[in-house]
Amino acid sequence: MTEKHLLLNGKKFYFDEIASYSFRNSIPLNGYETKTLEFCRNWLNGVQEFPIQTSGSTGIPKTIQLTRQQMEHSARRTIKLLGLQQGDCTLVCLNTEYIAGMMMLVRGFLAELQMIIVEPIGNPLTLVDRNEKIDFASFVPMQLHTILHELPEALPQLNGMKGILVGGAPVNPTLQRELQRIKAPVFHTYGMTETASHIALRRLNGLEAAEYYQVLDHIKVGLDKRGCLTIKGDVTNNELLVTNDIVELLTPKQFRWLGRIDNTINSGGVKVQVEKVELAVAEAFVELPDSPRFFIAAQPDEVLGEKVVLILEGNPLAAEVETQLLTKLKGMLRKFEVPREVYYSQAFSETATGKISRQRTMQKLGLHTD
Repeated sequence: MTEKHLLLNGKKFYFDEIASYSFRNSIPLNGYETKTLEFCRNWLNGVQEFPIQTSGSTGIPKTIQLTRQQMEHSARRTIKLLGLQQGDCTLVCLNTEYIAGMMMLVRGFLAELQMIIVEPIGNPLTLVDRNEKIDFASFVPMQLHTILHELPEALPQLNGMKGILVGGAPVNPTLQRELQRIKAPVFHTYGMTETASHIALRRLNGLEAAEYYQVLDHIKVGLDKRGCLTIKGDVTNNELLVTNDIVELLTPKQFRWLGRIDNTINSGGVKVQVEKVELAVAEAFVELPDSPRFFIAAQPDEVLGEKVVLILEGNPLAAEVETQLLTKLKGMLRKFEVPREVYYSQAFSETATGKISRQRTMQKLGLHTD
């Protein structure tokens, strides 16, 4: 029996067992473990095409097909960039039914890494021995924030990594400041299911921290007539992929992400970019001890056509705090960019990957979602 194996929720599974599924009737599995091992079995058996569902954070979830070759091209770039070597240990704590977690498995198989796979919870390092040396991990921003706040003793474990990826959502100013405590390089990823994970990275900490994304080798990017990013390379089967992401193309290999074209609000004839307003709200919340999750949306307005509104999670802010927040925003934003109303949701709806589902949250509040 080969000694190659992975750890899934503390259970050891040998690769030949996974490939033949011979353990299936002897080891009790939960649904997440079953799905994870099904992908691993297919990969080990050389399956050439994989159906993958998009997250649904920006629209209706859909299933697309990615080839094994696309996934291998993507994985090898990350392995090379971070200098991952056979025997290094990777922590897989993102949902393996979606591209981010799935690609962590692919990188593990291709680089022959030791894989520790755990459920995608808010603080995954609570499921890992403090003495375990981890060389590579990928998190969503909420996970990193939770680790740094609730498990400071895990900082040496983070510091010892060759590289840390963070993606799936924007990194707010508060988290970016917190990330400066980590010595290991932390990269914000740009990519999507259709590109088999990231095609560009942005350093978040240390002296090399940057506001722009660096495009990975052999990936070509450009702009369409709307100012949205286009991508072409082996991860897209050399077909031109047109995104809805508005970017500033600094060089042929560097771009600054500005927001999504479908996140533009036309208020009083002025185009308001949602992401710009959300960044200002995050900055305004920095001084508060516990800033809630939030997002910016549009609502119909008889005079303006559309008005900007702020939706906060949790209990309503005290009246004076809400007034203080809006006063700060008036000093940071143009007139039509400042939220005209504030709504509160006790708990935001989320996608399966932990992203905020804006549409479902607004529907719960009885707000307009078109």
